[in-house]
Amino acid sequence: MALTPTKKIPLGFLAPGFKLLNPVTNKFENLDDLKSEKVTVIIFMCNHCPYVIHVLDQLVQIANDYKLKGVSFIGINSNNTISHPQDSPDNMKKLVEEYSISFSYLFDETQKVAKAYDAACTPDFSVFDKEMKCVYRGQMDSSRPGNNEPVNGSDLREVIDLILNDQPILKEQIPSIGCNIKWK
Repeated sequence: MALTPTKKIPLGFLAPGFKLLNPVTNKFENLDDLKSEKVTVIIFMCNHCPYVIHVLDQLVQIANDYKLKGVSFIGINSNNTISHPQDSPDNMKKLVEEYSISFSYLFDETQKVAKAYDAACTPDFSVFDKEMKCVYRGQMDSSRPGNNEPVNGSDLREVIDLILNDQPILKEQIPSIGCNIKWK
């Protein structure tokens, strides 16, 4: 495992479109159908990363809380399943069931979507406003495995609340950190 932060890139880019397999339904889903008219959160994640597992219960809670406010969450797994079979679509289905993940968790087999978003780690969070412009690329909160900080989603919740209330995001964006995406 190579500890990797979210890449700092200029904000304001439009969310690249995609059409990816949802292993739970065995159907392809696309960004246009999944995005929100208010806020869309895209998370590059995987099944085995201890950094993802560390925050997953809270991430599911945040997604459930904000779904009621019209916010969309989309999980994407871009890991190479040849070198990391634990991230296979079958295991993605198991993770969705185990954690009661209510948002689409899609498989980026070609890794083109991860590259289009300049994703680097798992978890890697990008938050888009109603125009699908990226306004946040940072951590969910300051908790990491072993640092005894609470897993509360404070940074992600604050950003979503600011967008929903049409307020500017002035907060310093601290990169997420986790396992590197397993490239082919």
